[in-house]
Amino acid sequence: MMSWHDFTRGFRALLPLWLGAAPFALAYAVTARAAGLSSAETQLMSLTVFSAGVQLSTAGLLGAGASSPTLLLVTFVLTVHQLLLGVSLGRLIPLSGGKRWLAAYFLTDGAYGVTIASSTRTFSFLLGAELSMFVIWNVCTWLGVVLGQQLSDPKRLGIDFVVPLTFLALLIPLIRSRTDLLTALWAGLIALVAGRLWPSSIAVLIAAVLGSLGGACWTRPDTAALEAMRSEEDAS
Repeated sequence: MMSWHDFTRGFRALLPLWLGAAPFALAYAVTARAAGLSSAETQLMSLTVFSAGVQLSTAGLLGAGASSPTLLLVTFVLTVHQLLLGVSLGRLIPLSGGKRWLAAYFLTDGAYGVTIASSTRTFSFLLGAELSMFVIWNVCTWLGVVLGQQLSDPKRLGIDFVVPLTFLALLIPLIRSRTDLLTALWAGLIALVAGRLWPSSIAVLIAAVLGSLGGACWTRPDTAALEAMRSEEDAS
């Protein structure tokens, strides 16, 4: 049974995130138009893909002439964490078959976060939060399309720098330790070198794989957690 009270609470819970999502949607739309997508294709991607990271990456890669396998691989890498979010929500909120598919389609990191943090963990609250982000993302995509149509050559405004600057802005807050910084610098160095040898789409994938391997090597194991696990095993 749908609870409109919970739905509106979830919808309002995402309102503070609108200010953060709106510029990304505008940037995606203008970048997609600069990459050669039509207005309809640009809007359709926001309606069907509905992922800031995937859409910004796809727009940039299309502009660089990336192949379809590269686009599919990047999409998979950027969205695989959604599986973990879905599993987590499935344990907290009872969902039937239809509701499960609906919640999965509109799921975003923001909707997941406010739902987990809320005391009202219901399907109605979750759906309200998800549709709140869906509305602002698509409205701002449309505004970006309209803006892009007014620009004779968006690339002259430096739109091609939007994608790397966007992900740089996402990266900086995540650097909280020496290992994080070392991994980011290592991946950046690999991308810089690989970008001179191969197309940018290939360079990004190489940097992602080698950067992740480097981070895994430099991450020290949590000795306290390991000792606790050993103690539990000995006790059992």
